[in-house]
Amino acid sequence: MNPDIQASTRRTAEPHSGPWWKYPHMWMVVGGPAFMVVVSLTFATVAITGKDPVLDKEVFERDLAAARMLEGQARVDALIKFQPARQARNNAASPVVPVID
Repeated sequence: MNPDIQASTRRTAEPHSGPWWKYPHMWMVVGGPAFMVVVSLTFATVAITGKDPVLDKEVFERDLAAARMLEGQARVDALIKFQPARQARNNAASPVVPVID
């Protein structure tokens, strides 16, 4: 074989580029999805272990009846706690207590 051809084929071979973890763009490609997996597992854990308790209807009705028996500002303060979430959220700046008979 011709020595010039052998020399040219040796020059075109690429050198070893090194391990993948030494390239910052590879960390962006792998790190982004890996980070999101960790975050989603964290949110799932919080959602499963931090669930809201089920409210007892009898206790709610007893407390509402007690709040209705109050008068004046004490009644207003007690009834504010019993507003539906949507109504309380919409009137956060100026809460209006509905008249409950």
